[in-house]
Amino acid sequence: MRIDVWSDILCPFCHLGRRHLELALEQFEHRDEIGVVWRSFQLDRGAEAVDHTPHLERLAAKYGTTEENMRAQHEQMARDAAAVGLDFQWEQLVGGNSYDAHRLLHYARSLDREADVTDRVLRAWYSEGAAIGDHDTLVRLAVEAGLEESAVHELLTSDDFGIDVRTDEALASQIGITSVPMFVLDQKYGVTGAQPVETLLQVIRQVWDLQGTDEELPTGGGCGGGCCGDACGSGAAEQPAAEASPSGCGCGAGGCGGVCAPEERAEAPVTS
Repeated sequence: MRIDVWSDILCPFCHLGRRHLELALEQFEHRDEIGVVWRSFQLDRGAEAVDHTPHLERLAAKYGTTEENMRAQHEQMARDAAAVGLDFQWEQLVGGNSYDAHRLLHYARSLDREADVTDRVLRAWYSEGAAIGDHDTLVRLAVEAGLEESAVHELLTSDDFGIDVRTDEALASQIGITSVPMFVLDQKYGVTGAQPVETLLQVIRQVWDLQGTDEELPTGGGCGGGCCGDACGSGAAEQPAAEASPSGCGCGAGGCGGVCAPEERAEAPVTS
């Protein structure tokens, strides 16, 4: 079975969702038969390469909320990250444009070095305050992950692998993805947001058992994760991939950093 995951390097929830998926697969009985394909998504394709505006100030202005609200949400995200072994240094985050970093990850995939380079780039932004829109920074991180310096310089001064990034984004648009992380299982069922490990594991097991059948996933649901993007409703989990774009307000609605408030935890049916 294949799991396609759309994510942006500049999305804290994508880092958390990636870790949750890793932990879920560690517990899955058929993990050696699961292939995970990481796909590019940009929350802001028009962003400057590097944006040194303070992170909370930038997000509060973008999503029409207060810095105090964003601070509380990021503090909660940091606690959630620590619970699964991640170090989320949100006060050091540097904004920017993730296009070249996504190109670098596709290049690393072509060399069978995707995991090493991805881990280094993600950790640099998430935990070290690195500006991943800066070419010199990307070269340094790629070399630390084992790539050849001159080859990375050549990549970044070209538009190589740009078609791979744009193809992933076009596919996301085609199936209605407007927020990330988005997990699409067996090219059929979409799960949005940094859902808990237990939720992801349950869905993986259900979709695995449904392969080759006409049965549908059972109903259920509820808010359990957050996302970055236009919306991340509690009814987003376990939707058909063709209807993967959530609608309405819910967990993470309005952009990066949403944390479920009690009133947002309404149960929603799971469609299939």
